[in-house]
Formats: sequence, structure tokens, C-alpha cells
Amino acid sequence: MWQNSPPGSLYDYIRVASFSLDSDGRIEQWSERAAELFGMEPAQVVGREPREVFAAAASDQGAPRRIPISGEFPEGDRPWTGLVPYQRDERRPGLAEIYVMPSQNARGERAALCVAVDVRALQGIETDIAASEAVFGQSPLGFFFFGTDLRLLRVNESFAQTFGRPAEWHRGRTPHDFLPRGEAERLAAALRQVLDSGRPVADLQLVGPVPGQSERRRWSVSLYRLHSGSGRPIGVAAIATDVTGRRRAEREAAGVRRNLALLNEAGARIGTSLDLETTARELLDVAVPQFCDLASVDLYQGLLVGDEAPPGLADGSAELRRVAHASAVSGAPRATDDKPIQVGEVHRYPFHSPCAGALRTAQPQAIPGREGAESPELGDSVRSTLAVPMVARDTVVGLVQFTRTKGSEPFGERDTALAVELASRAAVCIDNARLYRREHERALILQRSLLPPVSPEAAGLEIACRYLPGNAATEVGGDWFDVIELPGHRTALVVGDVMGRGLRAAVAMGELRTAVRTLAMLDLEPAEVLSHLDEIAHGLGRPGGTQSAPRGVRGSVRPADLSEVYLATCVYAVYDPVTRRCTVANAGHLPPVLVEEGKPARLLEVQPGMPLGVGGELFEETVVELPDGALLALYTDGLVESRDHPLDEGLQAFRDALTDPARPLEDVCDHVLGALDTHHGEDDIALLMARLRGLPPERVGDWTLPPEPRSVARARELARQQLPLWGLEALVDTAELLVSELVTNALRYGEGEIRLRLLLDRTLVCEVWDGGLVQPRRRRANDTDEGGRGLQLVGLLSAAWGARRIPHGKTVWFELALPGGGGEVPDAVEALMSLY
Repeated sequence: MWQNSPPGSLYDYIRVASFSLDSDGRIEQWSERAAELFGMEPAQVVGREPREVFAAAASDQGAPRRIPISGEFPEGDRPWTGLVPYQRDERRPGLAEIYVMPSQNARGERAALCVAVDVRALQGIETDIAASEAVFGQSPLGFFFFGTDLRLLRVNESFAQTFGRPAEWHRGRTPHDFLPRGEAERLAAALRQVLDSGRPVADLQLVGPVPGQSERRRWSVSLYRLHSGSGRPIGVAAIATDVTGRRRAEREAAGVRRNLALLNEAGARIGTSLDLETTARELLDVAVPQFCDLASVDLYQGLLVGDEAPPGLADGSAELRRVAHASAVSGAPRATDDKPIQVGEVHRYPFHSPCAGALRTAQPQAIPGREGAESPELGDSVRSTLAVPMVARDTVVGLVQFTRTKGSEPFGERDTALAVELASRAAVCIDNARLYRREHERALILQRSLLPPVSPEAAGLEIACRYLPGNAATEVGGDWFDVIELPGHRTALVVGDVMGRGLRAAVAMGELRTAVRTLAMLDLEPAEVLSHLDEIAHGLGRPGGTQSAPRGVRGSVRPADLSEVYLATCVYAVYDPVTRRCTVANAGHLPPVLVEEGKPARLLEVQPGMPLGVGGELFEETVVELPDGALLALYTDGLVESRDHPLDEGLQAFRDALTDPARPLEDVCDHVLGALDTHHGEDDIALLMARLRGLPPERVGDWTLPPEPRSVARARELARQQLPLWGLEALVDTAELLVSELVTNALRYGEGEIRLRLLLDRTLVCEVWDGGLVQPRRRRANDTDEGGRGLQLVGLLSAAWGARRIPHGKTVWFELALPGGGGEVPDAVEALMSLY
């Protein structure tokens, strides 16, 4: 019976019914499928002629072929077919093809078995089969069907071409017959999963060889389960697409994106520092392991030490230094016959080596395998190496080597272009760092020349100083201090501050400091020094008196507009160790701090004055008596002024830090800098401290002589008596001769009483004072002249000599180096002979 037919057969898709005719041609049996197909129950049709049963449909849809009845069966045993229209309902007219098969009943009478098939269902099945065959056969996609036993039932031509074998070859095959073992097991597992669960699998990637092709192919396979008309699983259908080209394009696109990301990272990470070694390490941090497994950077040794064009730079034979190395490979074998180049090692590449060729030609060199690797860090595990010259501004500055080990893809053309770009970017940064280092060193040499010695010495003073530039990139800014030795063992202490920061302020500071030293050598009074310095500062930056207006600005620039750039403050103090007096003049600077033993630190009461550069201002002097052991501190506002607290608080903190002046002076400086906020970076800081010792009375000889000729002999006698008391017998003859010359000149050209003073400290100083205003002038006497050689003789025999004005006359002095102090005492006889 129909109900007991196995599911999944053809009858699940077509409409088939059956009935039988007796010997009279009447319907004898009417199946349930016939009742379902024609919409008539057995009671309605059994015993009736087929003509009567289908009469209604025949009258509506045309006369059918005659269905045989008793006595009208066709002759012979051949079957007979005919079309019978039927009307199951008003909306569903049908057409059935009836297949009449002659038979005999048990009595031997002729009968017939009739099979009816819905023609329209058959026509639909034929259309579906034709469409399926067209899609299956003509589709460019590879279709294939697996049975429940995971064997191929059918494949189309596209699948056969994709997998490289004829379509018939695949029938009955399993995945292991056309795929590698691993891939076949993956496909079989996916087939079982789809067959068991019914869930489809999309884009299963399979890789395998194709007969007759060397390149391994990649396929994308999608699987889904097939069902019969009754819903029973009957197999798995699949679609396969060759995605080898697409995969290759995806890899290339991914490589391009990766390279762009690497270049973007390189732009962000390389060149963050102006240090050569740091820049080289940044390059390797970007390249390893994103681009390669091993990398190193070599720079020309000559460029690192500052040579503009080291020998051998053009032909690649110059010395190089390994400045950076990075590796992402651990436990790699090392070469046994070569010694790897260490970071910091200076070396050369052989002239005919690929690395030397890259340096010589400025072109990258690809080194395949271990045989060309000149860095044996990985031994035989090296797969390929790129030796890329680092070129900046048409100059090769070094070489970078990128290495990939076995297991990584060898370098290709796109990799070479990326390596050249990375090396070029790093080369520009390294060259910038090299140029910066060169200019920075030159600037530091210039700046250091602007600063006084670290431990300046002065008669009667113990000096300690500190300097902290506000800009960490330079060693000097607009602040300065100086210790200048003056005649008579006096010392000028100077601290100044040019408004502004950086190199411009440093240049202005250097000009002012040089001017201060020049004016100090003229032995002018402190107020006069500041007056001249004010005029110099007022004219700085304005050569020619006025400047034309900048392009695009009408009119002219007023002088005051540029003089503001060179405004400066300065305090100038002269200490006399004999009188223990300090004369101070101030130009808008913070007053010095004085610390006396047993007393709190206090600010000296000096006239503030106007800053230098304002022009036309008068400066006043303040004379202060300073006891021995006192501490005098000169400083700039960067030490006590900050945006975090007012100036008064900074000054008070500075005074509080000077509570123990008896400590070693260097310790006092360190304590002050530690107690105050000196790391704010807002301004330069200069600190000059002097502990006042004075010259002991036993080291000073001071006499007054009348203005008469016998005073010359008296002066020689006094010098001859004093020097042996100081242990300076070797200087007696020279000193006696020079004292005689100066006293003689004082009698001849001076006025009033004569004062002779001998001072002993690190040198011997002789001063002759008189009331005359005429300054001595050294001239060259002719051979026939009887005089005029006195000052020449003083200049030949002394270490230094000069003259200075005093409030009531002038002082002429000379200085002699002490025996054993490194200075050679000139021979008086030879000096006299040289005058003729």
C-alpha cells in the first residue's frame, strides 16, 4: 500500500494513484491515493464505468479518450495510455495520465489495472530537474554531493576543474582521495557535523595540491545537509570556490596595511630623541619583530666622533661602530667559526662583501641564506638578510641589517622598499642628531668660555660658586657671575642677570661679561663701571644707531624697542683685603646678603639703581666695613623667586639657609641649593659666595715718604729690609730697582707726599701713591736718549704693572711672582741690556 512505501522515494515528489477495472469495464477497486488525487471516495466510483466518473471533467475540459470497458479492451496485451481531465475542485482543475495495463482475474476473465499520474506534477518535476541540471552543470562554482557514507555521489565540471581530475573520477571517492591527510580529516569532520546536526558550515578553508600545478591551491567550501521530500537526511551538498588568487590578494593587501601601519609607527617612534644611539635603538624597536627577526645598526665611527668627512666614507671602507642590536629569536644556534660583532665594537666590512657594496653604492643588497650573512649571530638559521644603507641628504651615514630566520618568509620587493624607507627615516633622524650634537658641542664650547673658572681664587677671599641654567639643553643662560682680580690684591665680585632666556640671553650675557672685565681692568670705581656698562647695554643689538623696519612694517624701529631685549641687572662689588672695605654699586639687582658670625643673615642696604640698558642713569656706591670671617653672598633672582611663592618668602628662605657661615663654603652652597627650590626650571640661577679673610697686618708694608730726592734711597732701603722678613730674598734686587723707578717718577711727575705700600699674598705687589693726576705713559726711548726707559724696565722685570686713579691722585703698581710659584724671576742685567 502507498502508506507503507519507504520515505525518500520518487513517489514523495510525484502524485500517483491506482484503480482496477473488472471484466465488465467497471471500476472494481479504488485506492486511497486515487481518492486523494481525484477527490472522490470509493463509494462514489466503485461499480461505475470510468466514463461516468470522469464525465463532469470531460464535459468541462473537452472529450477525453475513450476508456475501454467490457468487450472493448484493445487487442493483445499491450498497455494503453490516455489523458483524463478531472475537476477536484473549482480552483484546482487537473489532468491525469492513465496507464491501463491489461490483466486477468482469478476466473481467467480479462480485466485491467490502471495507474494514474498527475501530469502537471510530472511537468513540474521535469522543469525542476532541467533547471537543476542546468545550474549544476553550467555553474562556475564547484558543486558536489556526498552521501550519508561520506562518499561522493556526483560532482560538476567546475568542481572537477578546480580539483584537477575528471568528474567521473570523483564518484565514490572520499575526501582522503583528493586532499592531503590533514585537510581530508578536517573536511570529513565537517561533513559528519553537518550530517548529524543539520547546521551548515560556511567558508571552510582547505589547502592542497592540484595535479600538474606546483602552487598549492586554497579552496573555500560551504556545506549544507540534503533532505528527501519526507524530510529524511540523504546526504550533504557542498559548494567549493578556488580562493587562491583572492587569498593572495588579501595577503598582499594585509601586507600593504601592515607596512603602512609600520611606517606610521616608525614616524611616531623614530626620532623622539636627538641622541644617535637612542635613534638607532628606536629603529630596531619598530623593526623587530614586526618586520624581521634580527636587526643591527652600524654608524660611521668618524661621524660619531665629529669628523665631517672621515676617510673611506665614499668607498665604504671606513670604520663603523655597532650602535644597536635587537633579536626576537631565543636559543638560536650561534656560529662557531665567526665572532659576532658586539654593540660598541668598531669594525670594517671586507671590501667585496655585500655590506661594503651597500655602503659604497648606497643601494640595498639582498643576502640569501647563511652564506652571505656577515653577522653570524644566528648561524645557519638565517634565511635572508637585507643590508640597507642609511642615506640622509645624499650622504651615507651607516648601515642597517634586517634578517629573517628560517620559518619566516624571505624578503620580497615590497619588503625591500619598506626596509629602504625605514632606514631612510632613521638616517634623517640620525643625521639631524649628528648635526645637533655638532652644533650643541660648539655652542657648549662657546658657552663654557663665558663662565669663570669653577674654583676662582682671590687674595683675602675664599670663593665658592654655583651655576644652574634654566634650560637643560644648554650650560649657560642669561645669568653670570665673575671674580676679577684687581691691582693691589683687590677683588671685584660681579653677579648679573640678562632679562630673557636661552641662547640670545647667553650672547648678551657674554658681551656684558666681557665688557665688565674690560672696564674692571681699567680699575674704575664700581659706579663708573656700571655707568659705562649701561651705555654698552643700551647700544647692544642696534649697530649703526638705528635699524630699518622689518619687511611689511611701515616706519622705523625706535631704539627703545630693541634695547629692551638687552635689559640686565648687575651688582658690582670691590673688596680690599687690606682695608677690609667693600664698595658696592647696584644696577637694579637684588642686594647682597651679609652673614656675620653670631648674627642673622641680612640684606646689605645699597642703592638699587636702574637696570642696565635703560640709559642715562647715575649709579651710587655704598662702602661697607666687613670683618674677617664674614660671609658675602651674591645671587640672581632665579634662586629666590618662583611662581609658587612671593619674592619675600624666597629671600627669607635664603637667609634662613645661611645660619651657619662657619661651615666649609662648598657645603654652604650645597645646603642653600638643597634648601631652596632650585629645580623649577623657570630661570637661570647663579650663586657666588665669598668668605672674607683679609690680608694679615704682617703681610702689609705701608710707608709715607716726603716729596724729596732722598725718598728714593729711603724707598729702596725699606724694600730691601721688608722682603727678607717675608723670605723673599730672591726678589730683593728686582724689587729694589723697580721701587726706585716708581718713586723717582712720582717725584718727577707727581705731587705731594709719596706713599709706598708692599702687599704679600699669592704674589708680591708694590704700589707707589702720589697726588698727581697725570697717568704714566710707557714709550720707547731712542738709543741716544738718557732717560725714558724706566717704565720699559718695569714692564720687562715685572709680571704685570699699571696705574689707576684714586680720589686724590693716582697709584702706580707692579707685581712680581713669588719664587717657587711657577713664575721665573727675570734677570735684571739681561733686561737692562735689552733696552739698548
